[in-house]
Amino acid sequence: METRFFDLNQLPCDEDFDLNQLPCGEDIDTMIIQEIDEAQGDIPLFIHSHSTNSVVLDMGRDDEARYRYWDLSFEQVDESDDDNHQQEGGDDFDENYAQTQQHINSTHTHDSGGARRRRLVLTDDQRLKVYQAVLEKSHGGKLKKKMTTEVSNIFSVPIRTVQRIWKLGRSNGGDVKSKKKKRCGHPKLQVDISRLMEIPLRKRTTLLSLSEALGVSHTVLYRLIKEGLIRRHSSTLKPYLKDDQKRARLQFCLSMLDQTSMPNEPKFVGMYNVVHIDEKWFYLTKKNEKYYLHSTEADPLRTCQSKNYIGKVMFLVAMARPRYDSDGNETFSGKIGVFPLITKEPAIRRSRNREAGTLVTKPIPSVTREVIRNFLIEKVVPAIKATWPIEDMGSTIFIQQDNARTHIDPNDPEFRRVASQDGFDIRLMCQPANSPDLNILDLGFFSAIQSLQQKKRSDTVDELIGAVENSFMDFVAESLYMKFSVYGACFT
Repeated sequence: METRFFDLNQLPCDEDFDLNQLPCGEDIDTMIIQEIDEAQGDIPLFIHSHSTNSVVLDMGRDDEARYRYWDLSFEQVDESDDDNHQQEGGDDFDENYAQTQQHINSTHTHDSGGARRRRLVLTDDQRLKVYQAVLEKSHGGKLKKKMTTEVSNIFSVPIRTVQRIWKLGRSNGGDVKSKKKKRCGHPKLQVDISRLMEIPLRKRTTLLSLSEALGVSHTVLYRLIKEGLIRRHSSTLKPYLKDDQKRARLQFCLSMLDQTSMPNEPKFVGMYNVVHIDEKWFYLTKKNEKYYLHSTEADPLRTCQSKNYIGKVMFLVAMARPRYDSDGNETFSGKIGVFPLITKEPAIRRSRNREAGTLVTKPIPSVTREVIRNFLIEKVVPAIKATWPIEDMGSTIFIQQDNARTHIDPNDPEFRRVASQDGFDIRLMCQPANSPDLNILDLGFFSAIQSLQQKKRSDTVDELIGAVENSFMDFVAESLYMKFSVYGACFT
């Protein structure tokens, strides 16, 4: 075998440089390319021409193209050299190849597509099986042509791995165990996790701030999170409850117990006769929206007069628990109604969109107690009477509201007069203070119909009202029934 040297300074080492055109004849097993540089010194580059079919060029510089990789296909190389390597005494090549392999494995090697490629590591049992397979095919300790190739195909390992194991076994009397220790690399950094609880919460909001407080890198924290020693937690603000409010909440939950199930198997009542009401603002658009676009699609442009004054409308929503018969068919959807708090006023001036005097929909600027009373008497109560199941006409119906200042007193005489007409017994009740989870609307219904409303484009107040009303009607009763199951869990 011959080892030939080339001067890298005399080679066109650019992106179109084809190493396949180098003079690689049958007598060349290893090419060593050197860069003659007084500052850098001679940098050897080992290129194996007929087994790995790849080349690594260490340019010896700190630029992005320090390591270059090419696939080689030398047609003039005699493939028999691989199998006759042990017989022809390629010790020089083994030394060069070992240095090359060590240099490649010490860096992050990649294939031509940029994907990371790791060196195959065999266990001691696998190495022994490879050695025994080569030993069975050998004749008097010598290998014939294509033997290492056959073993390489059987175990799906590189040819050079098979040859290296064979050479190691021949020199060590059949001992082919790996020389690597069981635990290699840098020792694992030990971190005192108990110090984490001593760090203030304000310094534990990000991994960067936590790493600074602990004095470790953020990659160590990633490992600790993966091991389960550190966990992420999202903290949300909860309403503050005073002692008397806690007692009122407890009494409210106890009042929902079914007295017939006491004391052996206490259960909560079905709460089918409770109508939940509450108000919510719905907006024409949001300040920030997230879209998924095509790679060539232009970014959408969203504008408004002022992002601090986006058009909005307040809605009063009334909901009850859905009902089903014994066969699972829906008999009552529980949807009482959604009522926008708006007024119709004639336009004072003429514009390009309307003539003067045209009725314009405007949100009620100030929602007072009188406004809520009028909506309860003129909107909510008639809707309950129109949609309530006939078989439950004689039972008492409770309208549950929160403790907002604009809500009327449960004993309001004008409301009691209207609610007791037409054979109905409709009463007002207030939920415990600072307990929004005890209202089905705040518990999840508002966010559900809001997500449906935001999928519809609304440019005007009338379009927003239509979108909210359609979202209210499109919400399926099965999902509402599941939310009542979650509502019942809030009592325990």
